Formats: sequence, structure tokens, C-alpha cells
Amino acid sequence: MLQDALAALEAAGSEPALQEIKVRFLGKKGELTRIMKEMGALSADERPVVGALANRVKEQIESLFQTRLEVVQESDLRRRLEEEKIDVTLPGRHGALGSKHPITLVAEQITEIFASLGFGVAEGPEVEKDFYNFEALNIPKDHPARDMQDTFYVSDDVVLRTHTSPVQIRTMLRQAPPVRVIAPGTVYRRDSDLTHSPMFHQIEGFLVDRHVTFGDLKGVLTTFVTQFFGKGVGVRFRPSFFPFTEPSAEVDIQCVICGGSGCRVCKNSGWLEILGSGMIDPEVFKSVNYDPEVYSGFAFGMGLERIAMLKYGVNDLRLFFANDLRFLKQF
Repeated sequence: MLQDALAALEAAGSEPALQEIKVRFLGKKGELTRIMKEMGALSADERPVVGALANRVKEQIESLFQTRLEVVQESDLRRRLEEEKIDVTLPGRHGALGSKHPITLVAEQITEIFASLGFGVAEGPEVEKDFYNFEALNIPKDHPARDMQDTFYVSDDVVLRTHTSPVQIRTMLRQAPPVRVIAPGTVYRRDSDLTHSPMFHQIEGFLVDRHVTFGDLKGVLTTFVTQFFGKGVGVRFRPSFFPFTEPSAEVDIQCVICGGSGCRVCKNSGWLEILGSGMIDPEVFKSVNYDPEVYSGFAFGMGLERIAMLKYGVNDLRLFFANDLRFLKQF
């Protein structure tokens, strides 16, 4: 049996073959184990002799198995190194780099501009109480302006915020004047077409202090337009209405597509609306316990998607949310 085992191990050329031979001779059902089980039938004089011989045979087979295993593994490693060698002179493969979403780029640029003007950044919940979203902003339950919002109601008193203006209320309730803050975030309305989405992004901004005037509002927003769209872009303020500001104004810029000469984008007017603004209504100050006889302030709000569309010349709002890499890679 020993001669057979040694010859088989010497002839084996792979690790699986060696393991198979080891099991054949030394396994639980192997030849040596079978002999050991039959030792009970031997005489008392024969058992020690056969037992010692069996142990020597087992040691020899295990020793040769280990030696042959090392040889075979080394040979296998050399073969694999030869067959699977890597050419280290080949250029490496670089992973594809991602980029920031155009809405994120616009939000960061706008935030940076207003930060340079001394505005901090505030945030608030997207699931909002009716009080903060409407009532504290001078929009009571029977106010017709609620129809303009196309609101998603969670319950009678809880909504998905329709603008980032609730952050204005929460900030003023926490902080005494002076306050100078912008509030970027996601907002929700029941609207969806080429230029509207049920989920979009806004930046609200407001400033409250003593002796704040409409001239301050015009100065801040004109500075923003100049820094964001470039010098030479015309700006105009048109009278408008918002329940939480009085007086109120829409802010237009000279069409960045046609330069003001008139085109399809600006409906041949030469102007594009970019944001709403106005002086904060005294009723809003009363909701946050600010004295309207002492303090005044202004507020403004803009849709980031609309600003991004004008900045990059995008003609379909839905492209921002389609996750098409061909579109996103351009930014």
C-alpha cells in the first residue's frame, strides 16, 4: 500500500489529484484506516508491530504529500504568473468623473453672491404647517391667493410647502432684527408642463432692519443680476401683487437669448421675468412680533429652474429631472 501511495503521489500533477490520493489512502474510508480497523482480529503480539508499521506508513505518505503539494503549488503559481502577467507599461483606466447638477451649480452661485452681500443661509421643513406656509404670510384660509398656490395638502393643517417663505417666518420668530437671510430649498405645487414641475426649487431672501427702503431692495437685486448674468444686462421693476409684500414688484431682465431685440423665448417683448419681490407687509411683522413702526424690510423669491433655464439656454424644464446623462454631462 505504501509503494502504491508513493508512486501515485509522485505521478500526480495537480493539487486536486494530490488531495484525491490523500483521501484514498488516509481518509476516513481510506486503505490505511481500513487496516487499522482490522487490528482487533490480530493477536496481542501482532498488534503493536502492525500499529507501529501503520504509523510509519501514515507519516511517510503525509510527508510526501506535503512535499509534492508545495512543488505542485509552486509550479502552478509560475504557470499562472506566465499566463496572467500584467503589462505594467499599459496606460491606466480612469474612472468616469461625475459633475454637479445644473440646479446645484446655480444654487451655489446664487448663494455665493448673496453671501458676499452679507446674507446668511437658513433652512426649514418641506412638510409644513398651514400657519407658516400661509397664515403668518398674510394669507388666511379664505384668501383668494391660496388658489394661486395649487397646494398639496397632507391634512387640513399640514401641507407640502408651496414656497420657501415659511423659512422667513421661522427665522424671524427665532431671531430679533437685524436679519439678513436667504433660504434655498425644494417646494411643491400641483403643476406640470414644459415650464412647470410639481416639485421644484426656490430661493427666498429677506432683510429686516431699521430704515430699510425699496431703494435697498433695488440695489441688492440689481447687484445680484449684474453678478449672475453679467454686466450690461438691463433690469426693470414692474408693479405686482403678493399678499406678504406691499408694495410688490416683479423683476425682469433683458432677454439673454436675443439681447432685448425680441424673440420667441421672451414673446418678442425683449424682457424675461426672473423673480418676485417687495417690502414686507406690516401684517407679516405682527405675526412674528416685530414692531412695524420700528422695523422695515424687503423679501424676494426666485425659481432656480427658471434661472437655470435662462442661464444655460434650456427650453424644457423637464430635462432637469429626466436624469439623462447626455444632458447632465454638458455641465
